[in-house]
Amino acid sequence: MGRACEDPHVIRVVLVDDQQMVRAGFRMLVESQDDLTVVGEAGDGEEALRLLAEVEADVVLMDVRMPRLDGVEATRRIAPGDDGPRVIVLTTFDLDEYAFAALRAGASAFLLKDAAPPDLLAAIRAVHAGDAVVAPSTTRRLLDHFLAAPAPRASGAADQRLAGVTEREREVLGLIAHGLSNPEIATTLVVSEATVKTHVSRLLAKTGSRDRVHLVLLAFEAGLVG
Repeated sequence: MGRACEDPHVIRVVLVDDQQMVRAGFRMLVESQDDLTVVGEAGDGEEALRLLAEVEADVVLMDVRMPRLDGVEATRRIAPGDDGPRVIVLTTFDLDEYAFAALRAGASAFLLKDAAPPDLLAAIRAVHAGDAVVAPSTTRRLLDHFLAAPAPRASGAADQRLAGVTEREREVLGLIAHGLSNPEIATTLVVSEATVKTHVSRLLAKTGSRDRVHLVLLAFEAGLVG
């Protein structure tokens, strides 16, 4: 087990990848930080599920392409509610369809495996804090992927989740879906950043979304992105 597992200020990380050398590299990086520790490793999705039943973790670094049980299905089983660990999907290929499927399954972010170490460390901390927008490029790739697809029809489920959302909150949701940060939304709407944060918090609560990435997914499914 990693050091300081009982320290509430230390973020507990589980590494899931079928390549041992990849896991070793991530472990060295994570363990180099005072506020991060690795509490376990797994070589595929099935092993990851067994491990997470035995250890408490805050963030899972999840490869998507693995034998036996891939990262998409493992993520779906790990992240059905708000109390489980946050999942960061790791992919070798930009615009990997598996990565987007994993986001729909409940992952909070995705990163390329060759991301710079500071970006990976920032991602772990950001996701643990509940902010799934790891970097503008992440949301940009997500949005570009959606805009390249045929415009969806608003689903009944999406409409139902938006039933209690005010017009202003819907406006904020659209801006989030287009990749704007809180300060940018504040400037666009001519309101304070604190007001934007309040709108975002209410959107998360009203729609049952775990984080900003899933607000983007909801906006797409509701036909608000186009």
